[in-house]
Amino acid sequence: MLLSIQNLTVRYGADTALGISSPIEIQEGDRVGVIGSNGAGKTTLIKSILGLVPYEGVIRTKLRPKQMAVHMQFNEYTDAMPVKYIMEAVLGTKISRNEKLRELIDFFEFGDCLRKKYTKLSGGQKQRFTIIMVMMQEAALTFYDEVTSGLDFETRQKLVEKLVEWYRGKRESLVVVSHYYEELDQLADKLLILDKGQVVDYGRKDELFRKYCGRAVIVVNHCEKNEKLLSKCKRLCAPAHLIAVSCESEEMEKEVTELLQKNDVNYKRSNNDIEILYTNAKTVKGGCFDAE
Repeated sequence: MLLSIQNLTVRYGADTALGISSPIEIQEGDRVGVIGSNGAGKTTLIKSILGLVPYEGVIRTKLRPKQMAVHMQFNEYTDAMPVKYIMEAVLGTKISRNEKLRELIDFFEFGDCLRKKYTKLSGGQKQRFTIIMVMMQEAALTFYDEVTSGLDFETRQKLVEKLVEWYRGKRESLVVVSHYYEELDQLADKLLILDKGQVVDYGRKDELFRKYCGRAVIVVNHCEKNEKLLSKCKRLCAPAHLIAVSCESEEMEKEVTELLQKNDVNYKRSNNDIEILYTNAKTVKGGCFDAE
């Protein structure tokens, strides 16, 4: 076991920012996605593990502080010199003498940016710069807090693809905080779902999907025609413009899809839709599932 959290409470004044009652364990090689709305306690969780905020409870880890690295959402660096010299000063090495650093610079296509001042970098270039600095720590556990925040879709997609490629087959453990479901789908194999400072659930993505959504989900546009067609199906919570149907068996899925095809309705089938999973994990206890 790499890290465990038990009975953790973090308070800011009279307010409880984070409360974890059931144990949370991270094993070597885990890729944990942390998801929740603003104020859910995501960044507070990272700060607690790093010892940056006072907390009650127990956090156990066999890692020393230098074996953990963190990419926080907001980073600023001096503009007094090109980023090449900032990189070398912070890392305590010369690019020309460090093979891994050169590998990362090439991998993230950052070579043409080395002579720029930090404020002259684009949003994506700033994120790549910080990621290179984080990866150079060769940490057993790395935290990424909203690593693509503020980036346009194309830049965000390319950056996530680079991260997936870099970590493929490696044993480092990751904790990835993100608002973007597709990022967590690509980067994480486990999910920690937070809501209003409390843990909703924690586990492998596929197991949580089956728990809250069933074997598969069929999603269609929300309209009067589709409402009538699917009125007898088991409905899941979904964004207002969509209807999501839970299929507990292959036979049920076949029945639903044949009905939709017969009525010329476009649909999407998924067994890993994190948005639908997240929505239903938060609301299933409130009776959001429709009766069959």
